[in-house]
Amino acid sequence: MENLINVLYKPMRKFLYLIAAVLFLSSCGVKYKSVPYFTDLPADSTIQEKILNQTVLKIQKNDVLALTVNSLNPEASAIFNLGTTSSLQGNTTANVNPTNTANGFMVDEKGTIQLPLIGSVKLEGLTTTEARELIQSKLTSYLKEPVVSLRLINFRISVLGDVARPGVYPVNNERINVSEALSMAGDLSITAIRNNVLLIREQDGKRQYIRLDMQKKELFNTPYYYLQNNDVLYIQPGNAKYASVDSSYRNVSIILSALSVIALLISRF
Repeated sequence: MENLINVLYKPMRKFLYLIAAVLFLSSCGVKYKSVPYFTDLPADSTIQEKILNQTVLKIQKNDVLALTVNSLNPEASAIFNLGTTSSLQGNTTANVNPTNTANGFMVDEKGTIQLPLIGSVKLEGLTTTEARELIQSKLTSYLKEPVVSLRLINFRISVLGDVARPGVYPVNNERINVSEALSMAGDLSITAIRNNVLLIREQDGKRQYIRLDMQKKELFNTPYYYLQNNDVLYIQPGNAKYASVDSSYRNVSIILSALSVIALLISRF
């Protein structure tokens, strides 16, 4: 009997190690407390606070601006109307400058656009409202009662990493926040690290790397909650993401080890 116990001791010990390893790996999943957003918000009360960090979009280098001008002389106004369907179809003289794109006026490296008749206009750092008023004041020398409409047409943000639909997303208005951007990308995967979202922003010739915590309500009050043109959000996957990708290899290894132990036990008997 003692000899039989000695014979079975080593194989049984390996088998117990195998079971322990399987239980350990199965416990390495995503913890629920790491999944919800804004966990420090009280669940049993309503909170109100003033919005003090809402930013206004400002024009930057390489922005593309759609410009629409109306006046008492429509034919004279048409040369300025880049970025509109009618101008693209019928106006062959509008794209008269290298800094004019097919759909609008691009802000060059000097922060200016080149307008027909007017020439160079410095717009970098202005809001679209300020830029519209500046252009309108300059047009009064050439047009009677000009009315200017100006909008940014290449506003886009990028979301990549552990989200449902990573990609580059156009923004149709002048404001988008982090929550909206992540919603456009299909939300964070359950395996994503929510307290370490990386925002990459290029502004004024500098690149910033900002860490955002989606589990803290303080995010709403930071100057980075509202995104700017060409902002990039990177969502880092957690360890559970790698574990799920690697599960096929791990499962094969476990199955082979288990079969080896079983075969060894059978051979001993």
